[in-house]
Amino acid sequence: MPLDKQIGFWPVVAALVGNSLIAVIKFIAAAISGSSVLFAEAIHSVADTLNQTLLLIGIRRSLKKADPEFGYGYGIERFFWALIAACGIFFVGAGITAYRGITALAKPSHIEVSPVIFAVLLLSLIIESYTLWIAIRSLRKHYPRLTWRKRLSRADPSTLAVFLEDSVAVLGVLVAALSISVTYYTENPVWDAAGSIVISILLAAVAVILIVKNRAYLIGRSMPRSLQKRVMDLIAADPVFEKIIDFKSIAVGFDTYRIKCEVEFNGVALLREQYQQQALREDYEKVAGDYEAFKKFSAEYADRIPRLMGKKIDEIEKKIRTAVPQVRHIDIEIN
Repeated sequence: MPLDKQIGFWPVVAALVGNSLIAVIKFIAAAISGSSVLFAEAIHSVADTLNQTLLLIGIRRSLKKADPEFGYGYGIERFFWALIAACGIFFVGAGITAYRGITALAKPSHIEVSPVIFAVLLLSLIIESYTLWIAIRSLRKHYPRLTWRKRLSRADPSTLAVFLEDSVAVLGVLVAALSISVTYYTENPVWDAAGSIVISILLAAVAVILIVKNRAYLIGRSMPRSLQKRVMDLIAADPVFEKIIDFKSIAVGFDTYRIKCEVEFNGVALLREQYQQQALREDYEKVAGDYEAFKKFSAEYADRIPRLMGKKIDEIEKKIRTAVPQVRHIDIEIN
């Protein structure tokens, strides 16, 4: 699939462009005013820009085709780079923002409040809201019938990262506007520093959520229970399969899975498959009383059964891939 058709690509690109522009504007406004909360917001935007760059790298590298060294492809790379981005949010975004806020609390300094600050915050709010809307639209498009809780649970890490980061960015702008306003009316810079600390806490919370999300994929997250049930129902529906002894699945990319299961064949149903066009009685009459003919029949039968079992496995694998396209790799073993 082309890069621009990948889930999460356009929300990440939009957020990258938006945050790059916002970071420059916020730094200028922070330098003019001396506001720690504006500086925190600028660092926030820089961290988001770097994170979205990492997310794009992950999406691009996850498209590499399988090779002898990585037989199931490079789909997991998306989660690796997303995990690094989440750590960046925690250590760079939340860490520096918290440090700046605590420093400002320890040594309060005068804040130069001017209309420029609020103009910058308004512009930031507009841009952040737009990139957030793109992430929301992407989630609605790919999960139209799900509740928001389930959408966020199933969302790819890249789109989820943009959604959470931009949600916090919008909230952060409001926090910054409130803290600067209170600082202006009370003439107490402590409120400005407090705004920085609040923003750092929000960033840390987002980072933890994304770290947990990507960790689950990296250590081998199974496919959703609903998909597992569909696959197992398909296997159980075929009478030649007596029962499923074991079933395991693991993500090899976003919404892409490998499954492995052991099955036990039903001998009677398999016999019917073999002789649905040719009566077994006819074969019996041909070899009755002839030991050499019986030995030949037995050898031919023993040769046909494994091939028939292999054919049935190929058929069920084709059914699974058609009904559940998220399953890319299937290993069915005979118990």
